[in-house]
Amino acid sequence: MPEFKLPDPGEGLQEAEIVRWLVGVGDVVAVNDVLVEIETAKSLVELPSPYAGVVSALLVAEGDMVAVGTPIIRVGEDALPADPKVAAAQPETPVTGPIQDAHQAGPTETPTAMLVGYGAKPGAVARRARKGAGVVAVPETDQVQQSYDTDKPVSRRIDEVTPSDRLSAKASGEQLPPPGRPPVGANPGRRPLANPAVRRVARDLGVDLDQLLGSGPNGLITAEDVVAATGGGLPGRDRRVPLRGIRREMFASMTASLQIPQATAMIEADVTGTVEMLELLKSRREFTGMRVSPLLVFAKAACLAMSRIPEINSSFDAELNEIVLHSSVNLGIAAATPRGLLVPNIKNAERMNLVELTQALNAMVAVAREGRVQPYDLAGGTFTITNIGVFGVDGGTPILSPGESAIMCLGTIRRKPWVVGVGEDEHLEPRSVCTVSLTFDHRLVDGAMASKFLAEVATIMSNPGLALLF
Repeated sequence: MPEFKLPDPGEGLQEAEIVRWLVGVGDVVAVNDVLVEIETAKSLVELPSPYAGVVSALLVAEGDMVAVGTPIIRVGEDALPADPKVAAAQPETPVTGPIQDAHQAGPTETPTAMLVGYGAKPGAVARRARKGAGVVAVPETDQVQQSYDTDKPVSRRIDEVTPSDRLSAKASGEQLPPPGRPPVGANPGRRPLANPAVRRVARDLGVDLDQLLGSGPNGLITAEDVVAATGGGLPGRDRRVPLRGIRREMFASMTASLQIPQATAMIEADVTGTVEMLELLKSRREFTGMRVSPLLVFAKAACLAMSRIPEINSSFDAELNEIVLHSSVNLGIAAATPRGLLVPNIKNAERMNLVELTQALNAMVAVAREGRVQPYDLAGGTFTITNIGVFGVDGGTPILSPGESAIMCLGTIRRKPWVVGVGEDEHLEPRSVCTVSLTFDHRLVDGAMASKFLAEVATIMSNPGLALLF
C-alpha cells in the first residue's frame, strides 16, 4: 500500500509543519489532488498526491513538525472503487509561479511542476490551475497586514470533519457527510472554519478556535476574531511562541544580514507629479479593477534608475570572489503577514510596462493576503522595496535581504510646504512629499552610487515624464 513521504518543495527543506489536511480517511483521491497544506521555512505549500486511490491512513497530525522523507499519508490503490471522477482525471494546465501566471509578461523561466522528493510518475497528470488566475482587484493597501478573510476553493476540498472523526465513525458505522463543505448549521460539531493563516495566528496566541464564532462570511473566523479573543492576554503571565517556519527563517536571515557592512542614504522627494499622474491612470480603461498606487511608479523608477547604476542590482559570489551585475531585476516587495515577513518578487520587472507591472503587483498582494506564496515567488530576488508608508511612518533604515546589494524604503506621502521656482520666482506651495531611503551593501555599492540612484528615483517621481529620457 503506497505511502507518500514528505518531499522537499524546492527550498533545501529539512522539515515542515503540517498545517491542514484537506482529505480524510476513506476519501477517494486522484493523481495531483491536493492532500495537505504544509508550512515551510519560507511559504505555505499545497502538496498534490502522486497516487490515486482511497486514503487509508493519515500518518501525522496537524501541527506536527515532520522531517523530509517521513511518510505522512497512506493511499490504498488496491481498494480504489470504480470512480468516474478519478478515471477521468486529465491534465489541464501545468503549475507555474502564481505571480507570473497573473501577468504573463516578458520571457521568464518556467519552474517544474513536480515537487522535489518524489518526481513525476509515469502517466501522472499535471496539477490543475486554480480558478480565477489573472488580474485581481485588491484593497487599498500595498502592504499585507492582518485580515485574511478569503475562502477560495482548492482541488477536491473536503468538509470540515476531522480525520479522528472519520476513524471513530468508521468503527461505529456512523454515516458522515461526503467530501464537500456542508452548509452552515448542518453540522454543529464540525471543525471551526478558518484559513491556514488564521489558524497559525490562533496557534501562536494560544486561542482555541472551537470556542469562537467567526464574524466573516459563512461564519469564517478572521484574524481579528482571534486577537479579540485574547482579551489583551492574562496579566503577569508570559507567553512563549515556538520559533519555527517563516519566523525562524526571518530570524536567521536578519541575523546573517547584519554580518554585512551596511549604510543608508536618504532623500526627501517631491512626488506631486506622480500623485497627479496616478489620478490620470486610474481613469484609464487599462487599469480598471486594479489597485494603482505610488508603489507602482516607485517600482518603475527604481528599475529605470538601475539601468544607469547597475551596481544597485548586484550580488557577491563568494566562491569565485566576483561581483555579479544582474541582467534582470527580480523586484521583491516586502509584505508583513501574520505568519511573518515575506518578500515575494516579480521576475524580470524591468521588462514590464506600467500595465504589466500593475498586474504583477496586484497579483503579488493578493497571493500574499491568501497565504499562498510559493517557493518560486520567493526565490531569486535581486532588489527589494519595503513600503512602511502604509503604516503612517515617515521613513526608516531597512536591513538588507541576504544576497542583495540594496533595499529601498518608502515613507508615507504627506502634504508639506515646499519651495518651488527659481530666484525671484521662489515661493512656498503645498506639495506631496515622501522620504525615500536606500540601505546598501557598502562592499558592492559606495556612497556616490547610492546617492545617484536616489537622485534618479526622486527625479522620476517629481516629474514622471522624464522617464522618457531613460
